[in-house]
Amino acid sequence: MNIYILRHASAGVRRPNPAIDRKRPLDKEGKRYCLQLAHVLNAMSLQFDLVVSSPLKRCLQTASLVGTETGYEARILKSAALAPEATFAEFHKLLRDCAEVENLLLVGHNPNLTLFVGSLLAPAASGPATDHDNGVALVRLRKGSLARLNFTRGPATMQWLLDPRTVRALYATSTAKSRPKTSRK
Repeated sequence: MNIYILRHASAGVRRPNPAIDRKRPLDKEGKRYCLQLAHVLNAMSLQFDLVVSSPLKRCLQTASLVGTETGYEARILKSAALAPEATFAEFHKLLRDCAEVENLLLVGHNPNLTLFVGSLLAPAASGPATDHDNGVALVRLRKGSLARLNFTRGPATMQWLLDPRTVRALYATSTAKSRPKTSRK
């Protein structure tokens, strides 16, 4: 199973009221970045068999933009296992439920996505991760970062991590126009 873990794109400033913050949409930069990421993923010929998102608006928008632009036509599943307050046990159950899916895109939030990725890469001997102090691998996921993990059994293997800076550079080089050719004859 290939698990693609995507942290939602830029959504502006966090709102102090949690009820209002849950409805915070992507900002203009976040939407533009999602389209750039999708362009890069298309160049890599990536296709997703299933897309699962946190139920919060910014994650659903990220999943929808990236999924649609990469050719994903099925319905995006919402899962509380990817919400900001989700536990590793809920996340692990989601992975078990999706075990038959070959290419799975999960869209969620930090800090729990960082803990989940770290727990998959280096499971703690005493059980699932609850904080950064128990020997779990630390992975930095900026907004819009996409990690590809290969997960069959045992610890997962990180195949690659696309940081937003890398995505922007890849997008810029793939869309750069060459100078027009002129003939002096």
